[in-house]
Amino acid sequence: MARLYTALLVALLCTGIASAQSDTVSSPTEPYGEALAATKEGAVLAWDAGNRAYIDGNYTEALEYYTQILDEGKFSAKLYYNVGNTYFKLGDMGRAILYYNRALRLTPNADDVQHNLKIAQAHTKDNITQIPEFFLGRWVRTLGRSCSPTAWSIFSLASVGVMLVFLLLFLLGTSLRVRKAGFYGTLAALLLVIFSSGFALSERHDVLTREDAIVLSSAISVKSSPDRSATDLFILHEGTAVRILSEVEGWCEVVIADGKKGWTESSNVERI
Repeated sequence: MARLYTALLVALLCTGIASAQSDTVSSPTEPYGEALAATKEGAVLAWDAGNRAYIDGNYTEALEYYTQILDEGKFSAKLYYNVGNTYFKLGDMGRAILYYNRALRLTPNADDVQHNLKIAQAHTKDNITQIPEFFLGRWVRTLGRSCSPTAWSIFSLASVGVMLVFLLLFLLGTSLRVRKAGFYGTLAALLLVIFSSGFALSERHDVLTREDAIVLSSAISVKSSPDRSATDLFILHEGTAVRILSEVEGWCEVVIADGKKGWTESSNVERI
C-alpha cells in the first residue's frame, strides 16, 4: 500500500512538471506564426492575386499583394518564401536572402527554401571564411534546428509521459527484472526530457532574440566605434549575414562569420 501511495505521489509530481514545462517552452505567437491562421477574406484574395501576378511575371505587383498580407500582421513560411522569390526576381538579393532566412525559421528543413537561399547567396560579393566549429557543437546545433520549438516541446512532454510509465514499472513491478527495466527506462527517458527541453528553450530563445540580421545596403563601412567619424575596419555588401551583439542610439555592434567585429548604423541591416 505504501508503494502505491508513493506511485500516486510521483504521478502527481510528474504531471505538475509536464504542465510547467509546457508553459516554459511553448511556441511564441509573435513575431512569427506557424501559418496564415484565421485569415480574413482580404488576405486570402491578396494571396491568390499575388500568386497570379508572380506567375504572370508581374513581380512588382505580386510584391504589393504579399506586402499587404504582411502589413496585416500575418506570417507563414510559404508567404516568406514567395516574398523571397519575388525579391530575387526583382534583383534585390539582400531582401531575398532576408525572407528566405525568415522562412527557414519556421521550416528549418525546407529543401526548396535552402536551395533558393544558396542561389541568392551566390550573387553576393562578400566571401567570408567561417571560423571552424568543433564537430560536436556543429552536430548539436544542426540537431536543434532540425525541429521547431513547438516540436521539441511536444517531444519533451511525450518523454515525460514515457518516463512516468517506466517509473511506475519501477515502483510497482512485482519482479526484479521488471523493476530493473523500469529503472533504466526512467533514466533514459529523463535524458530525453533534458535534451529535448534544452533544444526547445534554445530554439525559442533564437526566435525571440532575433540576433541574426542581413545587410540590406549595397555597401557599408563597419567602424571601430558607433560614430560616423570613427575608423573604417572593413566593408560589407548587400546580402551578407551578421549577428547583432548590442545596440546604441541608432548603431549596432555586429560580428561576421570569421569573427570580425565592428559598428554600423542600424538602418543598414534588418533582423531576420
